[in-house]
Amino acid sequence: MRNSTVTTFILLGLTDDLQLQVLLLIFLFLTYMLSITGNLTIIFLIFLDFHLKTAMYYFLQNFSFLEISFTSSCIPRYLYNIATGDKVITYNACASQVFFTNLFGVTDVFLLAAMSYDRYVAICKPLHYVTIMSCTVCRRLVFCCWVASLFIVIPPLSLGLELEFCDSNTIDHFVCDASPLLKISRSNTWYMEQTVIICAVLTFLMTLMCVALSYTCIIKTILGFPSAQQKKKAFSTCSSHMIVVSITYGNCIFIYIKPSAKDSVAINNGVIMLTTSISPVLNPFIYTLRNKQVKQAFNNSIKRIAIFSKNI
Repeated sequence: MRNSTVTTFILLGLTDDLQLQVLLLIFLFLTYMLSITGNLTIIFLIFLDFHLKTAMYYFLQNFSFLEISFTSSCIPRYLYNIATGDKVITYNACASQVFFTNLFGVTDVFLLAAMSYDRYVAICKPLHYVTIMSCTVCRRLVFCCWVASLFIVIPPLSLGLELEFCDSNTIDHFVCDASPLLKISRSNTWYMEQTVIICAVLTFLMTLMCVALSYTCIIKTILGFPSAQQKKKAFSTCSSHMIVVSITYGNCIFIYIKPSAKDSVAINNGVIMLTTSISPVLNPFIYTLRNKQVKQAFNNSIKRIAIFSKNI
């Protein structure tokens, strides 16, 4: 990837205040480590515990991998920028960061839609759950999430590689993102902005429709259960997913329902920082604290480690 008008960009970051930069460095480092630790724990627990070899946990394992990938595609670079004061990023590195952050983010949204279908089958067709949500079906659904994400991400990225920047190479952001890049481009960005909006809306509507249909059927089925205990148990199996979906879609709405990229960029900085640092930390806790099987698997793993340590 080459651009004849610029070879490097300068990432301004979130603040020039040294004290705030130190606080940001500590905060982002801690949240990044918590995110990596929490999501890796989920991945290994599901991999090691045979009680967690179901479709729901297969999706959760992939979701945790995406969370690690998403936050790792942007936070370490910004930590390096703060720690060293080096704000320069090459054109290729910037283009790669735009591609991977969007790829992992969009795949995340599609995977949440697939997980809503899994919850629909579990609640509405429990007797056929194992048959419908077989290993092959789960793998195909995850594969389709990645392919759909590529089809959404590649068109605007291809247009972005044609942008010209002249001497404007200062990005008012802490990561390379579409909005600040469009702001500093000397090219006519209207067509690309519309492409980004169309891809974002298409992703949003497709996945939201899947989630809405799934949960409409789920709620109707649960309301038909005879006992309050059955209703409570059924709702508890979906509550964690509903919380994560609400956080994800809330962030998407806040980022994309705004004026033209040429008019405003600053509104994204705080939201994207929360999306890339706080959400990946919260998601493991949201799923584990409300899930008895995961907590039991965690306790069993701790006991095995303790026994192994004593034997050594």
